Amino acid sequence: MNNAPIGVYDSGFGGLSVWLELHRMLPCESLVYLGDGKNCPYGGRSREEITRFAFEAVERLVTEGVKMVVVGCNTATTAAVDAVRAHWSEMPIVGLEPAVKPACLTTATRRIAVLATEHSLRSDMFLRTAARYAEDVEVVKVVGRGFVELVEGDRESTPEAMEAVRGVVEPLLDKNIDKIVLGCTHYPFLRPLIERVIAGRDIEIIDSGEAVARRVRWLLDRYDIAAAEDHNPEYRFLSFADEEYRRGLERKASKILLSDNLL
Repeated sequence: MNNAPIGVYDSGFGGLSVWLELHRMLPCESLVYLGDGKNCPYGGRSREEITRFAFEAVERLVTEGVKMVVVGCNTATTAAVDAVRAHWSEMPIVGLEPAVKPACLTTATRRIAVLATEHSLRSDMFLRTAARYAEDVEVVKVVGRGFVELVEGDRESTPEAMEAVRGVVEPLLDKNIDKIVLGCTHYPFLRPLIERVIAGRDIEIIDSGEAVARRVRWLLDRYDIAAAEDHNPEYRFLSFADEEYRRGLERKASKILLSDNLL
């Protein structure tokens, strides 16, 4: 038993989609969320830069006394999770990757689309996963251009966002895909718009948030570090950007909890 918090790290606001799943599945666990903000977006940056940002973030979370770290960022996972795990080998580190495996195993048309950042789509981790599970499946790779910036700007419900999503998703509709994998934790915030674009089509949207929360729960049990059932959890938010950005993370978290009837 361990009432120390779980740390969650992302380039910005996107990892709050993972934070929400942890909140849902593990209501007794305290969470410390670090949204970089200062260096977001990560998608077009070099592996070396992203790794440096990841090390700075995990180091900060460790100083906050976390018992586990969830790298709630697909791009940071593909670039840096192996190095982070090697450096903090005594601590469970959970990463993300696009949910290519479940999409490939369940597709009926044998064609899926993966929406992700440039870095994620060209990463060794993504290429290995696709090679392993997509041998007889066509994977259409698409960068969600502008998606991260829309979420960071809290503009998911604007006509601008609808136009951006339509521009990325509509071209997929004539490719006979039946799965769209959201390979960036910012993208689930645009899911309602994606659903509007694909309305009436037999296309399933898949993201990794719930699977990550299940993995965290399993590790808590394995290492016997779950919080007590009567623990009163605390939720804290940190950033490398300014105080206004940090408060924005708090507001966003409250907003998604309200919309999910968890507050």
